[in-house]
Amino acid sequence: MEMAISIHNYSLKAPSINPNPKFPLPKLLGLTLSPLSSFNSKTTSLKFRSRKLTKPVKCSVSQATQPAIEKKSQLKRRRDIRNIAIVAHVDHGKTTLVDAMLKQSKVFRDNQFVQERIMDSNDLERERGITILSKNTSITYKDTKINIIDTPGHSDFGGEVERILNMVEGVLLVVDSVEGPMPQTRFVLKKALEFGLAVVVVVNKIDRPSARPDSVINSTFELFIELNATDEQCDFQAVYASGIKGKAGLSPDNLAEDLGPLFESIIRCIPGPHIDKDGALQMLATNIEYDEHKGRIAIGRLHAGVLRKGIEVRVCTSEDSCRYARISELFVYEKFSRTPAESVEAGDICAVCGIEDIQIGETIADKTSGKPLPAIKVEEPTVKMAFSINTSPFAGREGKYVTSRNLRDRLYRELERNLAMRVEDGETADTFIVCGRGTLHITILIENMRREGYEFMVGPPKVINKKVDDKLLEPYEIATVEVPEEHMGAVVELLGKRCGDMLNMEGVGSEGTTLLKYKIPTRGLLGLRNAILTASRGTAILNTIFDSYGPWAGDIATRDQGSLVAFENGSSTSYALASSQKRGQMFIGPGIEVYKGQIVGIHQRAGDMSLNVCRKKAATNVRSNKEQAVVLDTPLDYSLDDCIEYIQEDELVEVTPSSVRMCKNPKFAAAKKSR
Repeated sequence: MEMAISIHNYSLKAPSINPNPKFPLPKLLGLTLSPLSSFNSKTTSLKFRSRKLTKPVKCSVSQATQPAIEKKSQLKRRRDIRNIAIVAHVDHGKTTLVDAMLKQSKVFRDNQFVQERIMDSNDLERERGITILSKNTSITYKDTKINIIDTPGHSDFGGEVERILNMVEGVLLVVDSVEGPMPQTRFVLKKALEFGLAVVVVVNKIDRPSARPDSVINSTFELFIELNATDEQCDFQAVYASGIKGKAGLSPDNLAEDLGPLFESIIRCIPGPHIDKDGALQMLATNIEYDEHKGRIAIGRLHAGVLRKGIEVRVCTSEDSCRYARISELFVYEKFSRTPAESVEAGDICAVCGIEDIQIGETIADKTSGKPLPAIKVEEPTVKMAFSINTSPFAGREGKYVTSRNLRDRLYRELERNLAMRVEDGETADTFIVCGRGTLHITILIENMRREGYEFMVGPPKVINKKVDDKLLEPYEIATVEVPEEHMGAVVELLGKRCGDMLNMEGVGSEGTTLLKYKIPTRGLLGLRNAILTASRGTAILNTIFDSYGPWAGDIATRDQGSLVAFENGSSTSYALASSQKRGQMFIGPGIEVYKGQIVGIHQRAGDMSLNVCRKKAATNVRSNKEQAVVLDTPLDYSLDDCIEYIQEDELVEVTPSSVRMCKNPKFAAAKKSR
């Protein structure tokens, strides 16, 4: 008994308290503090302190929230609800883990067909295999409702994670059993700790052959200390799981046949919401959805009071800016769908209809005495791109929305839901500057607009610089690259050319993979992904996340080769392409309509070259004995992301619903002629 208490009272920030590296401290403390003896009967410390300990055990609840709770004695804790967000780095298995949780809580019928990654309902999410938008669902475990929010893992969609943390009391931090904490893991954990949320660490993919759970737990513990977590937050519960098999346990060697240990850890370590049931109504709109029949739907957690269908409410942005509206319909999340409800009590997550002009960050409050909640704040964007109307000779052929008014309305409509994005008017009436967290953040918007029927042009991505004390600062990012040892030299050379500073290099797993960690200007990352894939023969994995603003790093050359540009309008021919492909790699095959100024290939040397890809073989009356066979190389198939990475200052990407083309910017060509 005395031993268990003495371990609990140590200061976790002292590195000397872990004398034996074989048994990582967080894991030891997680087991010591866990009353789940039914799932791990081998742990003697569980039996040791099962009944006699009178002091309640706290699981990772921030001390920062305690003074506010003491001051408001009227606040009560709801025991029948848990609100959690699942956060992690990209591809660490969040959505797969949610699939297993839904299946084991009997959300679906036994004979019902359920596709993989059911939370990724967006077509673009399924095609790319990533989560882009955060989504709500709920399950019921032992009479406790667990509201689950699945969040994106890519750093470009960090704004989605930041705003939904207002809705929850705890997070499941999912970490890969081989890769360990990655850049986005650090970002989401930092935000969770700032909000004072409870944290349960889930070491996922524990069934991988090269899994190293002890090392991953230690790395996660070090990350908590780096982020200045409190002692209670450092004392996190560790759960080991295989999301694809639907198994979990408190020890990597002793997994249960289901996710029972994970559910029990959620119920025990993540507190229920603190509510003021009798207080004035308050609900912060954290997310917005749109339905063709119901209109705008505001989603958020009810902080105080009771929300009823049909009542009149006050919608506030600040004390001075309020308006009135009526709640037409009210929904709660039950299993995998929205269920109509007559009333919702404080602490639950609900969806509200009837407020046509509701915006993210506004407060739905009591009509007479309601007050607004603090607005949602997200980090500033770091990359910008110029959007303009299509001015190519093919303009208007394929798109439905082609005017600057259509483009402007769509871009400003995106701001209603995408808090991390900014839109500004450009130098001309038909140009708009779109700022986002990264290239992918803006590329997803471009792809969605293309599928909606819009036709427009976009310029190359540029970083957003700052001036502080007359010094020019630019954004820097932390880049981690997983690369096989045989290709490490080429990747290190590439990152060095782009002003990257190496922070760490270590071996990962048993497959001979090296993990490189760099601090590099955001400018150096533009166009880097394709270059790294080429240098490593498609085996490297690049992950980046914004770090801070730093001094200007000087000029960075992002592309060594020029472009092959079409000489005239027309249709490409095999005869012309046979000679053109000797100059470089082509983007087009025979029979493709091209126009003057269109980029049709990559020049094998620096500088651009104009080619006539429409030239036909001269017809003569001289009969040849044998027709010469023309052998053409397979053209490069560049996606939208590849095109945006490829273009430089004097080039544009033409985006239409059915095609993506690149061309030289006519304004730069005119400027050169005038010189």
